Parts: sequence; structure tokens; C-alpha cells
Amino acid sequence: MKISIIAALSENRVIGKDNDLVWHLPEDFKFFKEKTKEHVIIMGRKTYESLGKALKNRTNIVVSRTEEFKPSDAKKYDSLELAMEKARSIEVDEIFIIGGATIYKQALSFCTHMYLTFVHAEFEGDTFFPEFGEEWELVEEDPRKADEKNLYDFTFKTFRRSASGR
Repeated sequence: MKISIIAALSENRVIGKDNDLVWHLPEDFKFFKEKTKEHVIIMGRKTYESLGKALKNRTNIVVSRTEEFKPSDAKKYDSLELAMEKARSIEVDEIFIIGGATIYKQALSFCTHMYLTFVHAEFEGDTFFPEFGEEWELVEEDPRKADEKNLYDFTFKTFRRSASGR
């Protein structure tokens, strides 16, 4: 089973500010939707709250230790390990980790793939994608130019954990 991180980050690794995105790229939203539909998505509580609700056509799992937090439209577990255990019991070929920064950092040690959209600009932010090392091999790259709907140049990059990084 593939366990994948999916994220968009700026040149300075920003992924958000004030619990929201800092850019609007409809092509990236479309890519995210197509990749994750009919799969399990795992996210932290703040990511879930920024979305406002569970995403349709996906099994939504939220990681949170906050007792009072009880999403009616998603499953909640108090650790990423428990969330992963439950996700693995669902019949899908890929599980997606969709954020935020703490969840990404924890998941980097066991994920097999990453789908990263690199936004070719720098932004102010308060949430950053974690550093990752040479154990990740770039296997696909798809650069896109800014247009009337997507205001920044960006590149879809797919990484796979190399055999030496396992």
C-alpha cells in the first residue's frame, strides 16, 4: 500500500498562514482532488478546521488529542500511529497525508511517496513544510506557467523514497 504526502509549498517552504493557504491555484486544487478522491486522507485538526468540513468522496481521518473536538463527518484518532492503523484496514491502494506541518513531519519517516506542488514564489507564513533528505528520489516533474486563473508559476513534483532510504 502506498502512503503518500500531498502538499503545496512555496520556495521558502511556506504551506500556510493563519490556518489558511496564502495563494490560490485552481490547477493545484484540481490535482489534489483527482489524486485523493476515493482514498483515505489523514489530517491534523487545524487542517480539518481550515477546510470547514470533511472532503467528499474520501474517507476523512483527523488526528487530534483535543477532547472537545468531535467531528461529525470524519473519524478522529488521538495519534497518527492509530490513524494509520485504522486507515490500513480500509480497502484502498493509497493513503494520503494532507497536513498540517506537524503531521507531515511525523509522516516523513514512513511515507513511500510525496506529491509536492512547488509554488515558484516566496510568501510570509507561519506554517512550513519540513525539510526532507536525499532518501527521496524525484521521479516526475510537470512545470506549469502562471495564467489568468493561476497567478504563479508552479511545478508538480512526485518523489519516491529510494531503496537506500527504507
